[in-house]
Amino acid sequence: MRKSIELKDQLQRDTVEYRQTLKTIEDREGGKFRPTADEKEKLRVMDEALTSLEEQIQMYDHQEERERKIAGGTQAGKKPNLIDDPAPANANREKTIRGSAEYATRFSGFLRNGEVAFNGASPEIRAALQSDSDTGGGYTVASEEFSDRFIQSVNNQVFIRQLATIDTVSAAQSLGIPTLASDPDDPDWTSEIATGAEDQSMSLGKRELRPHPLAKRIKVSKKMIRLNPKIEGKVIERLSYKFAVAQEKGFLVGNGAEQPLGVFTPSANGITTGRDVVTGSATAILADSLFDVFYSLKSQYQMKAVWGFHRTAVQQIRKLKDSQGRYLWEPAITGGQPSLILDRPFFMSEYAPNTFTTGLYVGIVGDFSFYNIADALNLEIQRLTELYAESNQVGFIGRAESDGMPVLEEAFARLKTS
Repeated sequence: MRKSIELKDQLQRDTVEYRQTLKTIEDREGGKFRPTADEKEKLRVMDEALTSLEEQIQMYDHQEERERKIAGGTQAGKKPNLIDDPAPANANREKTIRGSAEYATRFSGFLRNGEVAFNGASPEIRAALQSDSDTGGGYTVASEEFSDRFIQSVNNQVFIRQLATIDTVSAAQSLGIPTLASDPDDPDWTSEIATGAEDQSMSLGKRELRPHPLAKRIKVSKKMIRLNPKIEGKVIERLSYKFAVAQEKGFLVGNGAEQPLGVFTPSANGITTGRDVVTGSATAILADSLFDVFYSLKSQYQMKAVWGFHRTAVQQIRKLKDSQGRYLWEPAITGGQPSLILDRPFFMSEYAPNTFTTGLYVGIVGDFSFYNIADALNLEIQRLTELYAESNQVGFIGRAESDGMPVLEEAFARLKTS
């Protein structure tokens, strides 16, 4: 049985128990929600368990979908989709020096032993390792295998990357995305030989994505490096986590100044305040506001829409009911299906806004394929062997470049407290 199905079965059982607990309280209090201190604590623990299950299900669903795509592409002889699944890139990429087995071996040796790994390497490998580098500082360009694994790990931890459209800027310094600034007027009913009036309304524009530098430094003890020959895994794990956190924040709340423009940041270059819908309360999300914000989207965006909230907002939404007393939140009952809010899936991020006071954002819904991310491919690792010598540690600095922004504001709608 797939892991995600087991988790969804558990989620269904726990959800029934959670609802029964709420009903017990309401029945005792004459339909009002007035739990005791012990009941509040019990609900808090149950809610955290449900949230953890949902996060695990999202991760396993995404991984299982990726594995199905890879298997399907292999069986049909098709090239895997590199935007959705960057990890298989080496399988179809033209063989290069940086993709060679010798390069990967030398790069791994460099992480463990530094400059000594260059000895005995062919001139081409030495040149590739030292390209665009400051040899005094110890820069080197990561092997292609290392870069792919790193990018994949970030994808697993940042929700927006799983939903967005991702492009790679490989030569130019920026990526231009054409936009339709204004639509043409409606065509004219005319005769067979006529061409209709010349349109004066349609105009095109451009959004520019310019990958910005992102850097993080970690330290690893020399003993760990000596005892663990697969030090790349530890470097990937810690750096990918730090890069994932920074990107999640940027894609959600970044201000667009030398960083991504987030979906929760009002901007003429992204999503303006014209796409905001108020909750009807300064301190809570009301049921009607969920309907209002969802149906502010055109139907074509609704079909692919995904909600985005902080977990504290989802905790509120779980308790909302419609006029018939039915919960708006729908748990996953069928295997392979996500939990739903108004028939659409949602994700939870620790970095989504969650302050419930007047005039602040608390949620978003939209077609996130209209959030574009531009990545610069090269990942560089700098090895610091002397800086931490006194503490018997080696430092690793990871650097990457990325940018992101919403490219069509009508595909999104935000929820804002009154």
